[in-house]
Amino acid sequence: MAAHDTGTKHGTRRLVVDRSVCAGHGLCYGRSPEVVDCDDSGYPVILQDALELAGHVAAAEEAVAMCPERALTLEISESSRNPSA
Repeated sequence: MAAHDTGTKHGTRRLVVDRSVCAGHGLCYGRSPEVVDCDDSGYPVILQDALELAGHVAAAEEAVAMCPERALTLEISESSRNPSA
């Protein structure tokens, strides 16, 4: 398995769910329970606001790949970068 850049140099990674697209299949939290849980209705709840560990980034990538509705995305936030260099 390749090493994952957690984003310290390129921004912070976040797993985001589009609840308007999600059908509640549960594949994401079944595959990646360290970063995704479910609410009482069976819809995903993101457990980590910022993915800081390589294992969490890998789990998030697997959750994104598992989603048949494509309701999950892995975003990179550039807000943590210092624009003045």
